[in-house]
Amino acid sequence: MIPLDFSKLGGLVPAVAQDYATGEVLMLGFMNREAWEATLRTGRATYYSRSRKTLWVKGETSGKFQLVKEVRIDCDADAVVLKIEQVGGAACHTGHRSCFHKRVDQGSVQIEGTPLFDPKEVYKR
Repeated sequence: MIPLDFSKLGGLVPAVAQDYATGEVLMLGFMNREAWEATLRTGRATYYSRSRKTLWVKGETSGKFQLVKEVRIDCDADAVVLKIEQVGGAACHTGHRSCFHKRVDQGSVQIEGTPLFDPKEVYKR
């Protein structure tokens, strides 16, 4: 298995999901060793949910999977970039393409773009 340094951040490493074709940053998640190994084994982005304290395969509930095309590891082996194909268009649980859809502009936050799906329908909350 390809080694990462899980000794920092309580056994987690930050994982940036980036569109492999456009370079757009879609989201930031965290991986523990088990999520890292599952991602490499399956080719689907798998994260560790800090709030639920469990593994989370992106798209398992929404159908908006992330297919891993390339993996980059930083120089300290304590962070990764997953270059992914975002199946279904949206990476964010709010329905937006990117989790980074909020832009700071002159002291206020502007929302860019419109949701590609209704989270209430997808997540049945």
